Amino acid sequence: MEQYRQLPLPCYLLEEKKLRQNLELIRGVEEAADCSIILALKGFAMWSAFPIVREYLSGCAASSYYEARLIDDYFQGHIHLYAPAYTKEEFPLLLELADRISFNSLGQWETFSAQALAKGISCGLRVNPGIHEVETDLYNPSGKQSRLGVAVEELGERLPDGVEGLHVHALCESPADATARLIAAVEDSYGHYLADLKWLNLGGGHLMTRDGYDIQMLVSAIRAFRARYPHIEVILEPGSAIAWRTGPLVSSVLDIVHRGGMDIAILDISATAHMPDVLEMPYRPEVRDAGEPDEKPYTCRLGGMTCLAGDVIGDYSFDEKLKVGDLVVFEDMIHYTMVKTTMFNGVQHPAIAIERTDGTFDVVRQFSYEDYRDRLS
Repeated sequence: MEQYRQLPLPCYLLEEKKLRQNLELIRGVEEAADCSIILALKGFAMWSAFPIVREYLSGCAASSYYEARLIDDYFQGHIHLYAPAYTKEEFPLLLELADRISFNSLGQWETFSAQALAKGISCGLRVNPGIHEVETDLYNPSGKQSRLGVAVEELGERLPDGVEGLHVHALCESPADATARLIAAVEDSYGHYLADLKWLNLGGGHLMTRDGYDIQMLVSAIRAFRARYPHIEVILEPGSAIAWRTGPLVSSVLDIVHRGGMDIAILDISATAHMPDVLEMPYRPEVRDAGEPDEKPYTCRLGGMTCLAGDVIGDYSFDEKLKVGDLVVFEDMIHYTMVKTTMFNGVQHPAIAIERTDGTFDVVRQFSYEDYRDRLS
């Protein structure tokens, strides 16, 4: 870990070799399944890595004007747009960027579709297949009262004129059998519309780069659907799978306090500001060379540097007692981290760097007081 002391700390470190390995696998799935796989910016929007990603993938999924603009500026591929709602002010700007647009409701379709169709943009509806593959409510878009997607009961015998695709999203870091069930649910609920469609976007959550993921099951499920509906292009837009296990967040110990019989290390990073899913999901991130509490000789609580009382990452055990200045490396911190960070409490935002395939470090972004100031007024 000592090589990380070359970096400005704290620092998110993308490992190019691991990113390319993921992308090679994903491109292989795309070819084997005869489908299209695009990058969802909501999970990974590190535009300094876009030149690498576009060697393997042809486009991106955006959910806002800023995401679409970032794609247009730095990726320059196909853009599939979906948002829970569009504004009248931004929609004309989106029309200049998107190739496909999905609408979240019939009301949004009625308000905006004529503009999109007049521009020759392929339009679709997001629908709710009503399956429950995600246990955590925060990430489950398929509940009966979900604001995301049109239920089949709202639609008539035919889709509105001009609809060329359906967009479903019901998964979150899910296995291949969940994708197979999603396809079955789409056919069961919306099968009577499929003959008239040109594309089906199966959304994200297909964690094909995770160890043990059944790639062949995924490929078989998509190919079987394509055999039944050869006129329909199938699109997947994973976020996590692209940058899964492609690099850590490197932090250091600022202080150690002893409270209630427990050593607590205060780090130069924050759960709430820099790893928000730790508190939202919640989940316990993996720390390099650390174990569960009491698994190793020395157990310590790791906490963030903000004033939030609950800015606590978790309890870990180590071979030796932590000291001020020691490095603490959090694994798998590239997806759904940088896209969700804040500058809460004015704490230093981690730098962003890339470890190139030759082992050298390329620091692509450092943050300053001006970055904090300019987000406010």
